[in-house]
Amino acid sequence: MDANASPEIVLATPFYRIYKDGRADRLVGTRTVPPGHDAVTGVTSKDVVIDGDTGVYVRLYLPDTATRPGDDDSTKKLPVLLYFHGGGFVTESAASPTYHRFLNALAARAGLLVVSVNYRLAPEHPLPAGYDDSFHALRWAVSGSGGDPWLSEHGELGRVFLAGDSAGGNIVHNVAMMASTSRQDADHGRDLAARIERAALLHAAFGGRDRIAGETPESVALTEKLWRAVCPEAVDGADDPRMNPLVAAAAPRLRDLPCKRVLVCAAEADFLRPRCRAYYEGLAASGWDGAVEWFESMGQPHVFFLHNSSSDEAVAFMDRLAAFFTQN
Repeated sequence: MDANASPEIVLATPFYRIYKDGRADRLVGTRTVPPGHDAVTGVTSKDVVIDGDTGVYVRLYLPDTATRPGDDDSTKKLPVLLYFHGGGFVTESAASPTYHRFLNALAARAGLLVVSVNYRLAPEHPLPAGYDDSFHALRWAVSGSGGDPWLSEHGELGRVFLAGDSAGGNIVHNVAMMASTSRQDADHGRDLAARIERAALLHAAFGGRDRIAGETPESVALTEKLWRAVCPEAVDGADDPRMNPLVAAAAPRLRDLPCKRVLVCAAEADFLRPRCRAYYEGLAASGWDGAVEWFESMGQPHVFFLHNSSSDEAVAFMDRLAAFFTQN
């Protein structure tokens, strides 16, 4: 260990430890798998660096349906899904075997061209770095000729979806709100917000300084500690609007969410379930003119669908998620 490194731990979980000096020990989520062709789903993936300075990259997933001959070019165009992985902003990656398996299945099932974002992790890169990387990936994905041939040839760049689990669900909300206030896309003269058609928040990580119905004191304290560790610039702790979009100063902005359909998913046995429900109800009551839907997996823990994809509950979850992206 560096002689100047501090041994003091500011947050310890079963998944990682964060030290006072900004280091982290990642106990899970460090394994990776390469991209390539998945024989089970027929999906092919590849990694593309989108920022040479930061090293941020995306993993693209292209179903074989996109390359089959059709009657015309329009049959080859697929909606583009930006996916943001979970891991408490601290661990996991776009190359994780867990996410690689899940996104192969989702791309095939829903007929999506998936862009899985490998944003920089805290605490070494405190938020808003992860938000900025994710928003940069959105702009890159819709840039047409400035992006990747898979996107320009097979992506329907006017139909963009956002999805993410846990911390990634939090990123979905924040990237959407960043798009709502962004300037027009200089490449196409089209507002980024207008391209975002649907968003799915899967067991999203939200919080707040004050307990709400259904929350335990332990979960409130954990969220506060995590947020201060990953976003030290926050002046209001877990009431920072990026963690608590329902705080009084931020809630009115929910009506500006730039999409027409939102799916909020939760799990009955997840400590984040109360905050997910509050977000769903807050969005529905905000004056936003879209349609928000609720899907709850009874008896299940946090992000169970990533770890036991063959269970009845995980199959039902995938059915609901695929239907959200494919139904008119």
